[in-house]
Amino acid sequence: MNPITEPAEGTAPDEGHSYRMPMPRLRLTPDVSHGPLDGAWWPRCDALELELPALVGSLDPSSGTVTRVTVGTAAWPDAPREVMAPGHVIEVVLTDSAAEEHAVTVDCGTVGRWELLVIPPDEPAAVAARLLTVAADPGNPLSAPRLLALAENGPGGQDAWESEGGAGPR
Repeated sequence: MNPITEPAEGTAPDEGHSYRMPMPRLRLTPDVSHGPLDGAWWPRCDALELELPALVGSLDPSSGTVTRVTVGTAAWPDAPREVMAPGHVIEVVLTDSAAEEHAVTVDCGTVGRWELLVIPPDEPAAVAARLLTVAADPGNPLSAPRLLALAENGPGGQDAWESEGGAGPR
């Protein structure tokens, strides 16, 4: 066997050995959003260069090519200024805005954009599941920072969501 040109027995000739992130934990508002958020994303780690290509790859291609994302420096302290996605480069804009602290804005040129709650990677699964559901609810009137603040209140957060006009976690 020629180790340079012939594959080892049992492997496909063009089989690569690159690691791919699992599908993102993402929930989008069905159809058109009527609130400040278009859904939520629960990344597995805080390495934007690893997480972003999987997020972008899961979005509807008819919405256009993602050209830029805006993220808060508090949530992504080591974010690069550019991230490679299949076939193109995504510009990363960092902001210190409190409104963007727990959100990511995904821009698709002139076609559209999504404003997503970013659930911290270390958030407990039960809390993250509630946040994914509430943020994707078309009737949700709450911003990303407000949703996370209510989630931190624990089980009493249900009453707070309802008192602020949200559907509440279910």
